[in-house]
Parts: sequence; C-alpha cells; structure tokens
Amino acid sequence: MKIQNVTDAAFKKYGKVVTGIDFSDIIAVMKQKEVPADVVYEPSLPELEACASAKALSESVYGGMPIQIGHCSGNNNKLNAVEYHRDSEINISVDGMILLLGKEEDIEDDFTYDTAKIEAFVVPAGVAVEVYATTLHYAPCNVDGHGFRGVVVLPRGTNFDLKNKPSATPEDKLMTAVNKWLIAHEDAKIAGAFNGLKGENITL
Repeated sequence: MKIQNVTDAAFKKYGKVVTGIDFSDIIAVMKQKEVPADVVYEPSLPELEACASAKALSESVYGGMPIQIGHCSGNNNKLNAVEYHRDSEINISVDGMILLLGKEEDIEDDFTYDTAKIEAFVVPAGVAVEVYATTLHYAPCNVDGHGFRGVVVLPRGTNFDLKNKPSATPEDKLMTAVNKWLIAHEDAKIAGAFNGLKGENITL
C-alpha cells in the first residue's frame, strides 16, 4: 500500500494539519509514558488535560466546547476496523504513526465498506492533525516497525460506555460507545461489533 504524508494534497478530503498551537507540553507528558506492547486507548487523562495547550484546543479548535484528551498507544500493523464520530478528532503524533483512513460516504446502504478504498498517511512526530467527522479511522499503525504514542482529543464523553444501547435507526447497530460508530473486520474478532468490512484486513 502506498503510504502518503498528511502534508500531501490527498489528505485534504480527510482532514488538515493543525497549526498555530504549541503542543510541546502535551508531547512532553506523553514521552514520559512507555509504549505498550499492545494497543491501549484511554479517552481521558488528567495530566494531559492539565497542560496549557488544552485550553487552546478547547477554545480555538473546538470553539469553546468541553473536550477530553487521552491517548492511543502501542504496536499495530492492521486495519481491523473503522469508526467515526459526529465531531472532528485531533490526533497529535508523539513518535510518528500511520493513519488508515476512508470516507463515511463510501459506506454502503447495508453498512458494509470495501477496505480497498482505504488510504494510508504518515503523521510525523510532533505533528497534529484534525481528522474530520466524516473520516473513517481506527487505531494508528507503526512506522518502520516501531511502536507509536498518539494523543487523541475529542468532545467530552466520546468513547465512554453507553448507558443505553439505542435501537431507533438502522445505524444504531454500529454504535459501540458514546459518539462512536464502528464497523469491524471479521478477522479482528471484536466482541459485539458489526462485521461489515469487506475485503482484505489491511496489513502494513
């Protein structure tokens, strides 16, 4: 698979590079954490949310909305699933990582998605990107075999446990957490997930 850069024009339909905010304080906190052997996601970490740049993220990037700052870190080289939210997600790359991305508009009416449509983009160390709400994404992948540490910023409450599982619309079967709709590949064996990814479970 061709691996592009988030500075390439091809990334513009998925998101944009965030400029104007110094994220060095958040990156410094994350560098104190070891890279887990497996992928670990924690939606909210007080030590990240206490950083000065968190205020700028809330007030500027999210227009004053309450946010949470967590991380997704570890070792990964597979697509496994795609998810989307109703809001943009900010990803800050600590070590360098690869995002596998698609478009929500390419999900079929039966909620299946062809993995051949996925594109790969490297986010260099120290770079922050906004991933649009309509962009399909999931856990990042390693660069050159090395593990990754990535900061994840989302509206407060996203990815927390659902209090009630809705059933009002057909799309509700994709909902696995608050503000999280997920389509999995059957090879990933994600418990409770809808297995709608068709084609190769992309491996880098």
